[in-house]
Amino acid sequence: MANISFLLVLIIVPFVLIGMSSAQLTSSFYNSSCPNVLSIIKTAVNSAIATESRMGASLLRLHFHDCFVNGCDASVLLDDTSSFTGEKTANPNSGSIRGFDVIDTIKTQVESSCADIVSCADILAVAARDSVVKLGGPSWTVLLGRRDSTTASLSTANSDIPAPTLNLSSLISSFSNKGFNSREMVALSGSHTIGQARCTTFRNRLYNETDINATFATSLKSNCPQSGSDNNISPLDTTSPTTFDNIYYKNLRIQKGLLHSDQQLSSGGSTDSIVNTYSSNSATFFTDFANAMVKMGNLSPLTGTNGQIRKNCRKTN
Repeated sequence: MANISFLLVLIIVPFVLIGMSSAQLTSSFYNSSCPNVLSIIKTAVNSAIATESRMGASLLRLHFHDCFVNGCDASVLLDDTSSFTGEKTANPNSGSIRGFDVIDTIKTQVESSCADIVSCADILAVAARDSVVKLGGPSWTVLLGRRDSTTASLSTANSDIPAPTLNLSSLISSFSNKGFNSREMVALSGSHTIGQARCTTFRNRLYNETDINATFATSLKSNCPQSGSDNNISPLDTTSPTTFDNIYYKNLRIQKGLLHSDQQLSSGGSTDSIVNTYSSNSATFFTDFANAMVKMGNLSPLTGTNGQIRKNCRKTN
């Protein structure tokens, strides 16, 4: 009997410990302390996207670049100061990450409704979901209760956010390091059904790679010459750049992936079948994307008394 009891402890205790990090997040976290928070964020996000449709992709990317660097803790929002180095100047973020003003606006409105209650990290998570929905994508229940970091990591931002130059094996490893399998990686990559990329991120593909549709490549070269114009932008999904749909995957199947890392998902490797599934079944993509976003939102949140609720998302209290 003693042996059986010991075995039960071995089985049960790890299960309890594994579940604890995300168990503290709950969809009802602000129901009594800030009941209007979800409607405030949704209204502000919809307004920002109505002003500039690209903003939806920018807000989604903010959440992603936050979560992949030491968890979803709003570290990406912290400004550099003379005594503090944030993540905004990291290679994946510098000159391209945007949407901070929209988050500032939301934070100001939320603070007016319920001061010192709602974290910037939770605002990012909800704004990402609302952006996807506004642009025609799936919805999901955002779990809440994250707190904000008092630190940031430039080096981790440089090392852990997957680069657009990665090959398939490196993409699989990068996402695996965060707990995602290949299917989840391909689903999350579908966020590139919206948004824009800078010439500097796809120039090498345009002029040096062969697995690219020739007509597609030619159409991009005037806006992205072999030298200069680094910051000129082109849509990641050339067909429907402001609609969240599965056409990104249809494009990959005909070699119209803008980034090297995009086309790697459909290049004769292990993920081709997943791309094919999503390209032919948008409901499957939507379900898998929504589930993967919930999982991403659970990456190492600060909860309880860890971290803080920032008054201003750009700086610690």
